[in-house]
Amino acid sequence: MNLSSLKPAKGSVKTNKRLGRGTGSGRGGTSTRGHKGAQSRSGYSAKRGFEGGQMPLQRRVPKFGFKNPFRKEFHGINLDTLQTLSETLKVSTIDVEMLVKNGLASKSDKVKILGRGEVKSKLDVKAHAFSKTATEAIAAKGGSTTTIETKGGSTTTI
Repeated sequence: MNLSSLKPAKGSVKTNKRLGRGTGSGRGGTSTRGHKGAQSRSGYSAKRGFEGGQMPLQRRVPKFGFKNPFRKEFHGINLDTLQTLSETLKVSTIDVEMLVKNGLASKSDKVKILGRGEVKSKLDVKAHAFSKTATEAIAAKGGSTTTIETKGGSTTTI
């Protein structure tokens, strides 16, 4: 055995179709592209979503809805979560930094306190927004709610 006698395995190498090499080859004339039309021309590539001239799906389906560019997204945290946090850490003041540190919110989140659950002790809470029921529940136990404004740096206490 020597290097000049090496060959690929039988059936592993296929010969390419030789298109456009005369009618005798069986692949001459239109070169397997059919007659006329865009797909028979050189350089043809279909646009994404092109359906052969039929009205494409993205234009047949009607548009609906509205995306408000000024929407404010809040990360909701309920009163029962605040109560368990205050009991485990033995604190009466809860702010956004504390929630971030304990993994209840991320740094970029705007936090809204929601009214599910109950507060058993006096809590002073600072957040970006409060629901009406949460404010009433905190105030009923003698606590206070402080709203943090993201722009301008002003705060309001209720």
